[in-house]
Order: sequence, then C-alpha cells, then structure tokens
Amino acid sequence: MMEPIKDQPTGQEPNVPEKASTSAVNPSIAKQATLDAFKKLNPAHMVKQPIMFVVWIGCLLAIGYTIFIDEMRGFNLAVSIILFLTVLFANFAESIAEGRGKAQADSLKASKADVMARKRVGQMIETVSSATLRKGDVVFVRTGEYVPGDGEIIKGLASIDESAITGESAPVIKEAGGDFSSVIGGTLVVSDEIEVRITSNPGESFLDQMIALVEGASRQKTPNELALSTLLTSLTLIFLLVVMTLPVFTNYLGFDLSGPILIALLVCLIPTTIGGLLSAIGIAGMDRVTRFNVIAMSGKAVEAAGDIQTIILDKTGTITFGNRMASDILPVGAATTETVFSGATLSSLADETPEGRSVLELAELRNMPIEQKQLDGAEIIPFRAETRMSGLDLADGRRVRKGAGQAIQQWVADQGGEIPSNLQETVDQISRLGGTPLVVAIDTEILGVIYLKDTVKPGMREQFDRLREMGIKTVMCTGDNPLTAATIAREAGVDDFVAECTPEDKIRVIKREQDAGHLVAMTGDGTNDAPALAQADVGLAMNSGTQAAKEAANMIDLDSNPTKIIEVVEIGKQLLMTRGALTTFSIANDVAKYFAIIPAIFMVAIPQMELLNIMRLDSPTTAILSALIFNAIIIPMLIPLSMKGVSYKPMTADQLLGRNLLIYGVGGVIVPFIGIKIIDVLLASIL
Repeated sequence: MMEPIKDQPTGQEPNVPEKASTSAVNPSIAKQATLDAFKKLNPAHMVKQPIMFVVWIGCLLAIGYTIFIDEMRGFNLAVSIILFLTVLFANFAESIAEGRGKAQADSLKASKADVMARKRVGQMIETVSSATLRKGDVVFVRTGEYVPGDGEIIKGLASIDESAITGESAPVIKEAGGDFSSVIGGTLVVSDEIEVRITSNPGESFLDQMIALVEGASRQKTPNELALSTLLTSLTLIFLLVVMTLPVFTNYLGFDLSGPILIALLVCLIPTTIGGLLSAIGIAGMDRVTRFNVIAMSGKAVEAAGDIQTIILDKTGTITFGNRMASDILPVGAATTETVFSGATLSSLADETPEGRSVLELAELRNMPIEQKQLDGAEIIPFRAETRMSGLDLADGRRVRKGAGQAIQQWVADQGGEIPSNLQETVDQISRLGGTPLVVAIDTEILGVIYLKDTVKPGMREQFDRLREMGIKTVMCTGDNPLTAATIAREAGVDDFVAECTPEDKIRVIKREQDAGHLVAMTGDGTNDAPALAQADVGLAMNSGTQAAKEAANMIDLDSNPTKIIEVVEIGKQLLMTRGALTTFSIANDVAKYFAIIPAIFMVAIPQMELLNIMRLDSPTTAILSALIFNAIIIPMLIPLSMKGVSYKPMTADQLLGRNLLIYGVGGVIVPFIGIKIIDVLLASIL
C-alpha cells in the first residue's frame, strides 16, 4: 500500500520485549549446564581440551579395569567414579559460562522482531516488512514505532528507548548531523519523528552481530589462552611419559603398580584444575565485558585491553561534557557587536551541530536579527578536519566563515586581509578560561570570536590517577588551540595532550606509542575517528556514534560513555589476572598432591618414603582417593571465582605478581594439604 508521505498512518503498536534474566547462575542456566556437561562427554568435544581428554581416557580405562579385573575392584570403581566426576565438573564449568552468554543472546533475540516499516519511494511511502529493507533505503519512524533496521538519521530529532539493547531505561536523544545520528534496529521511538537511511542488509545488523558474539559457542581462543594451553599440554605429555616409564622402575624395586593407581598418579600430576577451568575463564571474561554493556568483537581485544599502556582520549564528550554552547560573541578590531553577531549567525544558518544551533539561540536571546533568507541560493561549506572551518558562500558573493583561530587567520591572509590587533588577546582570554574560541570572518575582515563554553566532567582527575597507578599513560587529543588544551589537560589531570589535532595527528600519536612498544587504546564516535580506531590495539566506539566508527573499532560501548575505556582496561586486566591466579593455584595444588600420592605409592617398597608422608595420611588407599577427590571437587568450588573474576585493584606489575604469589601460590599449597587431610580422615572412618 502506498500513501503520500505526510498522510501515512503508523499502524503499529509498541511492544517492548522483556529482557531475559542472565544472573550469574540461576536454576534454569544450572539445569541446562548439567545437561550440556553430559553432552560434552562426546570424544569429538573432549579432544579439544587435551588435559581433560587425558582424564576422560583415564576414566574409561579405570572403568575397564573395574569390569574385567577382579583385583581391587572396589578401589578401581572409586577411581572411575572420581575421574568421571572430574571430567563432568570441568564440562559443567564451561557449560555454565556458555549458558550465561546464551541466556543473554536469547534476550537479544526477543528484541529482534519483524515490524512494518514506512519506506520512502519517490514522493510516496510504501508500508513494507523490515525484512525486505536493504542498505540505502530511507524510512520514516514516528512516536510509538520501532526503528526497522540499523541506520543513520538524515532528518529530524527523536527520543529513543534503547533499553532492549543496552538495558538503560532512560531514553536517549538522537538527531541528524553530528556524531549522535546512529540508530539500532529494534529500538523504540518515544517522541517526535525521524527520517532514517538504512545502513545494513538483513542478517548483517548490529543486533545480529551481538547475538552471534554473546552466544559464545564458536568462541575463538585468544593468543594468550592458546599459549597457556600449549604449555599445559606440554606438561601433560611430560608427565604422561613419566608415568608410562614408571613401571620399569617399580619392577626393578620388586613391586607392581596397577593401572588405576598409575592413572590416579597421572591425574594428580597434571594441571587438571586450570585445565578444567581454562575455557570457562575465557568465556566468562568475554561475558563480563558484555554485561558491562560493551560488545567485544573478539577475546583478543579484551586481553589486549588488559595490557594497555597508553590511552588516547578525545576531549569533547569524553573529558568534558561535550555540550559546547555559545556563551558570548565578542567583537574585535573595528567590528561592532551587531556586525559580529550578523556574521556568526550567517555562518551558523546551515550548521546542524549543537554548537551551530547554540549560536542562533544566543542571537535570539540577545534580540539580534537572524537573516534566514540569506540561506536561499547559498553554497554550504561544511566543516572538515583538514580546513577546520565551515560557513556559507552567499548568493550576493559574500563568503562567511567560522572556525579555529589559525585557520581563519590564514584564510583571511590568503585573500589580502588584515588581522585585528586585539584578536589574539581575545582568543587567549577565552582559552585561559578553558573555553573554545571560534573566529568569525566575512571575506577579508575578521569580525570577532565566538566563546564556546565546556566543562570538565567531575571525577575525571581521580580516574586518571587510577590509570597512573596502573602505569597507564593518558593522552588527550583535541582540536582546540594549545592554550585551551593546556588548561583542560591541567584541570583534568591527563599526562599529555595534542592540540589542534586532526585525524592524521591521532594516527601519528598512536603509531608513535606503538613504535615505542606500547599497546594503545582509543575511544571515538565520529567518522573522522574511524582511521585511528582501526589503528589502535583497542578501539572503543560509541553506540551513538557513526557506522564508520563502529565498523573500525573492535569494541562497542552500548551506553556511549567514552570514559568506559578505563573500566574496559580493568576488565581486561581482571581476565588476565584470573587466568594467571588460577594457573598459579592449580600448579601449587599439585605440590600438595605430590606429597599425598607419591609416598602412598612407594612407601610399601621403600619404607624411608614414610618421611614424605608429612600429612600422616591413614593408608595408601585413602591417600590416593583423598588426592583424587580433592582434585575433582576443587573444580566446581572455583567456578564462582572463574565467573566473577579475581578482584582487581590498581597497582604496579611487581606488586600484582607478589600479591598473586602470596594468595594463590602459597594459598594453593596450603589449601590442598588441609583439604586432603580432612578427606582422608573421613575416608578412614568410613573404610
């Protein structure tokens, strides 16, 4: 059906989907994880986890001994059951981590619905299914309608409810022009009307990408995870060779070791704890970033965030509130207040940015005339980072410009104009106040300066102090002149700044830091930020930003909070810490298990080995079973820590290493001694 554009009814009822519960471990996730743990016993899956695959093979061999060999059948059965539970617990840990991602994916799928879209066809509107929309189509969305697909607002302003995507209940304002024009399919327009150009084809939307990322089933292992897996696999192979050659020595000593005892020894020697939790730690790390309303395109990006040494930050909207509004317009030279206001309003007639509109609002407030008719027949000169100015070429031949002081001065000088003597003094005065000066000129005459006022966000200095404690350098990039940049940098507490910064300058700063061997993170939301976001090791794009920025970045912040890069770095560090801490704990565990199981195996033939039985375990049988039981139950006991992550506090690498060695190294030795002894006492009383 086709109707004229202005008369088209909406014909659509709002229906906000409910977000599914994705708490850490709820009953439905635990139930599904239990089922998945059994499904993962499939050898095709187990072989992907070499350490647990060895345990699984050992379990099957122990079951074989139990069935076909009468000797020590009770002991063999106990070993079989314990090893089976060990594998099952490891699978359960991975399934819990995956289950949380799948629950979040289900809630996102609930947000994805086929709605009717009002598509522009010439001067008419055709009502079509959102599934038929293609990149480049233009649609109209009114109050109470869902945005039918990812797009850019090309006309209008609206309040949009993004709670189905971000979880944030407060609507956000999106408008044409600037860096807050991007909208996501499935969000709800709660006021006004917008015209949207679709930027993705079906199946390629942002929501589709989110669903694929958070499901986690096809997660690729990160480089650090692969390196650790290789190390643990190598240790497993070494211990496997040791155990395989052990019967040669025991035969020489005059006694034999049964298969289940050798299997028990192997399982206690290899790092089964971290082997069972490694995959879960990686999945949970990605999940923590997602629950922080950040979508990471890969686990590699999350890990890189943990190793970041330099952060590049935009000033406007990141360090400052970004709502630079015209506070005053000051004449220079021979210009009058009326003259400079006339030039400022003319240069802002076609400027759809908040700054441009604030100039017109200030003129209205001061009862200054606005020559709207001058826009007829005029050529619009948009702002470009290269020229750092914008304006109009009027139909009567006059050329009006506003922009950075140096850029306007150069433009006037190229035409033979003179620079007013008090211009630099006025610019410096505004800069010292932390404001942004925009110089206004018509043809060869500079008329005055627009004072754009912005303020530093509260708490920024404290956040930068936290980064400094982590050993991370902060660099502020801004298009402001050096004096303004220095004032803001000093007030915010950043380590360095780059003034009058162009997109090329940002890339140069990033490359300079990378050439020095540093990993670099950057936030951005504009199209001009895209090259730098792509160059950075971690690029965090704002969800409210342009499509180009989101495509160039490897992380997207759904809340569009540029300072969140600080928290993302902490999450990355927490992921690396958690993996390192549990690896340390796992290897330290093995020390205690050696003292439990090795004396138990050898002291029959070598009585002197009794000296190593420092835990005074009851018997060789209870010692072996106690070590195996502790080895199994420690995995589910560490699942909450794997999911939540090790708590992180800003400190140097040396302090962090010392803390982890003390807590998870020394603690990893002490806890098994206590645990194995308690289990041994219980077994001795039962047996």
